Amino acid sequence: MRRDDSTEWVSGTNAARQPLMNVKGGLSARSSRKVQEFLNENFSRKLTLAEIAAVCGLSPYHFVRAFSKTFGASPYQYVLDLRLDFAEGLLADSSMTIADIAHVSGFSSQSHFTTTMKKYRHVTPLQARLRTVKSRSGERPRRNSP
Repeated sequence: MRRDDSTEWVSGTNAARQPLMNVKGGLSARSSRKVQEFLNENFSRKLTLAEIAAVCGLSPYHFVRAFSKTFGASPYQYVLDLRLDFAEGLLADSSMTIADIAHVSGFSSQSHFTTTMKKYRHVTPLQARLRTVKSRSGERPRRNSP
């Protein structure tokens, strides 16, 4: 998967990211759409809260509250999920190194990527890659037994 394909790939990865419309105190439909498009296009680079809030014309304080009500997660968690989803796709579909995948996905280092993936997805990048390879080859993944 090429880096140019990231926006297209991310936009269809997680239906749970759809905003809740007309939530009291949430973002308008227009602002929700604009911020989603912005994040899908820019998740892999360093983003500031002020920069994301400016997309909607809100102060960072009001933006965080409205975004969280609309999307059910903080902007930080939303971006982290985008990065992890993209990285998992690269792990499954490419021969890139884990360090390169970490970099392309927006993580500061391979260590940061591994730690984050272990915390939120409960597997390391290598385990995710091996699981995908085994499932494609028809092997059943082994369970670690004590």
